[in-house]
Amino acid sequence: MGTLAAVPPTPGPYGEPGAGRGERLLWRRRLRHDIRHELGTIIMLASAVVVAEDVGDTSRARVEQLLGETRWLDHLLRRLDEDDGPDEDDDRPLPCPERIRVDDLTTEVVTGMRLATPLEVCFTGGEAWAHMDPVALWRAVRNVLDNACRVAQRRVDVRVGADQGWVVIQVDDDGPGFGADGGGPQGRPESGHTPRRGGLASLGLGIVHDLISGYGGSLEIRTCEMGGARVRMRLPAAPPPDAAEPAADPLADDWRPHP
Repeated sequence: MGTLAAVPPTPGPYGEPGAGRGERLLWRRRLRHDIRHELGTIIMLASAVVVAEDVGDTSRARVEQLLGETRWLDHLLRRLDEDDGPDEDDDRPLPCPERIRVDDLTTEVVTGMRLATPLEVCFTGGEAWAHMDPVALWRAVRNVLDNACRVAQRRVDVRVGADQGWVVIQVDDDGPGFGADGGGPQGRPESGHTPRRGGLASLGLGIVHDLISGYGGSLEIRTCEMGGARVRMRLPAAPPPDAAEPAADPLADDWRPHP
């Protein structure tokens, strides 16, 4: 009786385990193309609603926030495109930091969450600047606020401020908290202090830690006055644009060759 030879798996067309690396890359690029196409359709429809005369102010605000969310999704897809090159398995440097207005970006995230949850989401803060990748900061703030809103009973407080060379983004909730003695030194809950729906929270906080630590930031966790968790993100502060950049010289380009 002859010996049965092992038949190699046929490469699958949809990124299956048997597919070759090139086919998987092509499949992912095509999938992202279709996702981006659908996002474009949503943006077109939402843009039409925003300018419609029969739409009230509240509905218009919700649609404008929806447009903002789709733009962030497009940013994430573009980041995937950048990371999906031929050397995707190599260590890649972090995206170059930009000087960003932290309180404005946080306000945008808070505004979206207010429209999506029945909880009372409060925000206080002043002008604060930091050098960081905007997409990374948006993901970090969004993850922390989403975790807080998942476990809160009635209220979430968000604060942004400056403290001795640091920009501090603080999120408090009135949920069950992480335990009386808080989390670990890197912002990860210690064993025995898992919050409600801890899988989601732990995953989100792990993402946040990785996102901000690459730009010199840190993540801290403790119990707040409302009895729930306090999550604090600390980022190295940056000077505001007018303080960091000298005023333009109106005669700077007024040089003439001589003779």
